[in-house]
Amino acid sequence: MSLMRHKSNWELLKNGMFGENTIFRMAISLCPAIAVTNSLKNGITLGVAVIFVQVMVNVTVSALRKFIHSKIRIPIFMFIIAGYVSIIDMVMAAYARAAYKEIGLYIQIIVAFASIFARAEVFASKNRIDKAFFDGFGMGVGFLFAMIVISFFRELLGKGTLLGFPVVAGKPLLIMILPAGGFLAVGLLMGFFNWIDIRFYGGKGASGAG
Repeated sequence: MSLMRHKSNWELLKNGMFGENTIFRMAISLCPAIAVTNSLKNGITLGVAVIFVQVMVNVTVSALRKFIHSKIRIPIFMFIIAGYVSIIDMVMAAYARAAYKEIGLYIQIIVAFASIFARAEVFASKNRIDKAFFDGFGMGVGFLFAMIVISFFRELLGKGTLLGFPVVAGKPLLIMILPAGGFLAVGLLMGFFNWIDIRFYGGKGASGAG
């Protein structure tokens, strides 16, 4: 992981979006990938919220890294994460009530996302603010990308709509908007992206991520 310190900002962005994609490569924070992606709007909303929290946590931890004692870093990191999650939770509750009514619970549990804490621990606490920003933005955009792809197929196949607008006529595959459909979609898409990595880019798939 120390090699990450020497990567350019563009490489950090690509790493978060593709190389260490939270869902498709690292296979962590899967709960929201199953729970909220039966709607493209909900998937996008949660993805944007995660970008905000991931970036702000990374930048804050990096800015304070010289003042955080190693023995108390974990509770401090959690306190920082909880603070930014509280901000986005209150903003959504006040100004995006319709979306908050549907995914408010999953906004609150962003505080427990392993991906956010992991980047604070392994990267932001060891790097400059600019590097931490691009790392956090890349990881956040990678999560948003995964949410969009998964929810696109689930809503299209399960409801015949996109963003609530009818797109496909005919009987939808209702299983796709159920939890079982979420697991199926995540598994198939994870396999597809790992196959592309192995087949065309010489990667090792999810087992070799990081």
